Amino acid sequence: MDIKADDVGPKRAEWASHRERGSVTLLRTMTFVSLHLGRRVGRCILYLIAAYFFAFAPTARKHARVYLRRVLGREPTALDRFRHVMTFATTIHDRIYLVNERFDLFDISVEGESVMHAALEAGKGAFLIGSHVGSFEVIHAAGRSRPGLHMAMAMYEPQAQMVNTMLAAINPRAKPEIIELGHMDAMLRIGEALDRGLFVGILGDRTPGNEPTETVPFLGLPARFPVGPLRAAALLRRPVISMIGLYRGANRYHVVFEPLADFSAIGRGRREAAVREALERYAALLERHCRRDPYNWFNFYDFWHQGA
Repeated sequence: MDIKADDVGPKRAEWASHRERGSVTLLRTMTFVSLHLGRRVGRCILYLIAAYFFAFAPTARKHARVYLRRVLGREPTALDRFRHVMTFATTIHDRIYLVNERFDLFDISVEGESVMHAALEAGKGAFLIGSHVGSFEVIHAAGRSRPGLHMAMAMYEPQAQMVNTMLAAINPRAKPEIIELGHMDAMLRIGEALDRGLFVGILGDRTPGNEPTETVPFLGLPARFPVGPLRAAALLRRPVISMIGLYRGANRYHVVFEPLADFSAIGRGRREAAVREALERYAALLERHCRRDPYNWFNFYDFWHQGA
C-alpha cells in the first residue's frame, strides 16, 4: 500500500474554519422537548431540521455527495443523501439522552469487549483512536458498564469549544476531562492521564491544518490523515485501540473495539515504520466500516482536497 509523508496540512483546515450549524438556543430547545416529550416527538422535529440542512447547506451537500459516490460505487440518490444527513442528525439528537445517561432508551451491542478488558487489567492506560463515524457518546455509554474504565479526550481547540458548548446546553453537570492539543503541556498531560490508567480518546480522521500528515489510500483516492496521534502513542510506548460507535437505525447502536497497534515494545529505530503501519491499518479499518455502514461517516467537507 502506497504511503507518503507530507509536510503539514493546509494552514487551517476547511472544517476548522466553519461554525457548526445550529445554535445554543436551538440545542437547549431540542433538549427540553426531547427530555420532556420523549425521543419519538423529538425525532419528528428532527426530520424538519434535517430537511432544512439538506436543502440549505450546498457546500456540505456537495462534499457529502463526493463521499457517497465513492463509498456506494454509484451516483447517490436523493434518498441516499437525505439518509446520510438524517443519520448525522440522529446521532446529534441522541447525544441529549446519552449525555443525560438515558441509556435505557437504546439497544447497544458491543464487539471487542475483551480488548478493552485486557487493556484495563494491564493498568497502563491506552489510546483510543476514533473518527467522525457514528456516535462517540454511545462509546462512552458502552464504557459505563465496565467499573474502573475512565477516559480523557484529547482534542484541538475548535473541537473542545464545540464539545463544551454542546455539553453546557444539554447537561451542564457533565464535566468530561478534556486535554487541549496544540499546547506545550499537552503531551505531559496525556502521559499523566495514561499513568493513572486512563484511556485517552482522540479522533484520527481530521487535522486542523497545522500538524504533519501522511497520505494513504482511502476509498480509492489518496487522503491526508494526521500522524500526530499515532506518533504520540509510539513516543509514550502505549497500545492503541480503534473505537467506533455505529448507528444501525431506530434505537440501535453497535460499538466496536479493535486492536490497532501496540507500541509498548517498539524501539526507536522501528518507531516511524510502526507508525506508518498503524496509520495504514487505521485507514483500512475506517474504510471497512464506511463500506459496511456508509451513512455513518460525517466529514461534510472537501476531505480529498479536490475542490469538487
